[in-house]
Amino acid sequence: MSDEIKIIIDSIYREKETNNLTITGWALAIAAKSSPEILVNNQEQVASYEIKRVLREDVNQIYETEPAVMAGFEIKLVGLLKKDQLELRFISEDSHTEQSEWINLGKKHPLVPGTEDKLSRLMINVHKGISYLKRNGIKGTIQRVKIEKIRRQSSYPSWLERNEQFDFEQIKAEIAAFDYRPKISIAMPVYNVEEKWLRRCIDSILIQDYPNWELCMADDASTDPKVKELLEEYQQLDERIKVVYRKVNGHISEATNSALALATGEFVALLDNDDELPRIAFYEVVKALNENPELDLLYSDEDKIDMDGNRSDPSFKPDWSPDLLLGTNYISHLGVYRKTILEEIGGFRKGYEGSQDYDLVLRFTEKTTAERIKHIPKVLYHWRMLPTSTAVDQSSKGYAFEAGLKAVQDALVRRGIKGYATHGRANGLYDVYYEVEKEELVSIIIPTKNGYKDIQRCVSSILEKTTYQNYEIIIADNGSTDEKMQELYASYQEQLNDRFRVLTIDIPFNFSKINNIAAKSAQGKYLLFLNNDTEVINGDWLKLMVSFGQQERIGCVGAKLLYPNNTIQHAGVILGLGGVAGHGHYGYPHGDLGYFGKLALNVDYLAVTAACLLMKKADFEAVSGFDEEFTVAFNDVDLCLKVKALGRDNVWLHEAELYHFESQTRGYDDKGKKKKRFEKEKAMMENKWASLIADDPFYNPNLTRDIPNFSYRD
Repeated sequence: MSDEIKIIIDSIYREKETNNLTITGWALAIAAKSSPEILVNNQEQVASYEIKRVLREDVNQIYETEPAVMAGFEIKLVGLLKKDQLELRFISEDSHTEQSEWINLGKKHPLVPGTEDKLSRLMINVHKGISYLKRNGIKGTIQRVKIEKIRRQSSYPSWLERNEQFDFEQIKAEIAAFDYRPKISIAMPVYNVEEKWLRRCIDSILIQDYPNWELCMADDASTDPKVKELLEEYQQLDERIKVVYRKVNGHISEATNSALALATGEFVALLDNDDELPRIAFYEVVKALNENPELDLLYSDEDKIDMDGNRSDPSFKPDWSPDLLLGTNYISHLGVYRKTILEEIGGFRKGYEGSQDYDLVLRFTEKTTAERIKHIPKVLYHWRMLPTSTAVDQSSKGYAFEAGLKAVQDALVRRGIKGYATHGRANGLYDVYYEVEKEELVSIIIPTKNGYKDIQRCVSSILEKTTYQNYEIIIADNGSTDEKMQELYASYQEQLNDRFRVLTIDIPFNFSKINNIAAKSAQGKYLLFLNNDTEVINGDWLKLMVSFGQQERIGCVGAKLLYPNNTIQHAGVILGLGGVAGHGHYGYPHGDLGYFGKLALNVDYLAVTAACLLMKKADFEAVSGFDEEFTVAFNDVDLCLKVKALGRDNVWLHEAELYHFESQTRGYDDKGKKKKRFEKEKAMMENKWASLIADDPFYNPNLTRDIPNFSYRD
């Protein structure tokens, strides 16, 4: 029968030292739903080659093939002898069809990312810059360049020099003094990995100063005989190394479960067969367990390591963040899990290959509490950058992101939450949308004094754009003298009837007191504090905020606020930034993804600005509202921290978007009495919330406290 063989080349990367090529992609006989045989028609063009078949869950799902079909491939060409066209032949015996793909050996293919020289890296950045320019325009791109220029003043190699000076004799003494010395089982699936990477991986475990570990490896029916030879060598070397040889290839989930079956430790660490651990990894984990033996999950920061051992791109993570975790697997590596819970949830699930760790951590965290999850803010994992790794190329494993979406959707179903998930703005990012269970009344409280144009723009944008209709607007008028204000109020009262009210609060300006008075008259289940100098952008802003605010665990809900030039004014409050508190990503272009995608995710923070803040009225009353001692500054931060102390999660939503024409009515606190008042309220915050200002759990201590660009801390 006639059949099409669909062939997709995902990437062709060149090794820096050898010029060897690695070709990745997939091929499928569409009608037969089978993977064709691959032949390299080598006319003395390369010294040797290796073909490895790879499971592509994304291809199998799209074309509805049998789960075991290996459509993916990785072809390594070693020793290029001729600079001409090399033929790759794809032959389907099922459909008697053959097609060819030609590889230009004379072309200068890109280097494996992370191994390029300065000029090559510059050209890559130029191409990225052009794409960024298309998304953000000239002004936005120039602004991002300025931010990046400041960030680059702090380099990762220099940060490593300052922060990774270890006294290993002292570490050994501390280990000897540990009261609690649990065994850590390292679960590692192995499949056709290159010898040098596997050696580096295992050697990184052997050098651990903490001795009570066992390495549990499951070979997933590797076809390369060198793999078994190497595993047997290491098994003879150290009795703590265990190996099971699977007879049938089951892919990463089943292979990891086979490794887990060997584990006898109280805790299990997950490790990929080409990655590395630093020498201090298990010492830091067990140190944390000695401080709190009740912990169920420990996770660390991580970075990437290239083929030459150079480290880059650290991921400095926040503490436990449930909303962020539903948007991306920020926990990742190093993850250390209590074994009894792993057994309770049944280990890894088949069908989630590529995002099996993400699915695992979503299920695992449902069986524990926030108090039993510990983030260790140290780099305890090095993720190897290889041509086919997602550490290098986020498009190299499309099936992984489909599996990730499935894992998030499953989590919503398991938790009995009505809603759905979609792919986000970049690979590995997801958006969760909760169904509004009941369209309860929202009381929108807008303080103002005069500000005719501000109120007109603000209220009109609410009326014209807001899709959530059950709201009332309360204007907290702080002694307006502009006669036109009454005319404006009357026009809105005519449109909204009793859904628009004006409270005259003619007292000396005190933001907290004005809002407290207005909140007492509010009839809504939810309070929405809104500055008069804002303008709605996204019509679903209020619906999104209510959908999060309705959840019992969630306290304060914040929005993305933009300046009129489409740069970030507010994207979450970070304590300790710039002194007492500051806005992360301040000044970033609207289209920027932010630090590890955080401008395109819903993110947990200690606080959000009351320029647009939604919360339950019951929570507001439970904390006695705004503290009226904070007349102007930090009142919203203080409010959020009091709500957080109730056990609530405060969250910032990236799609609830408004413009903020900041401080146009009242001005800034930088002169005379206003400055003295600001300094007084700053001192009050430092006295009341000193520990959180010193260490914001949703920010990382390795990041700067000086400027809002997530550069490394000096």
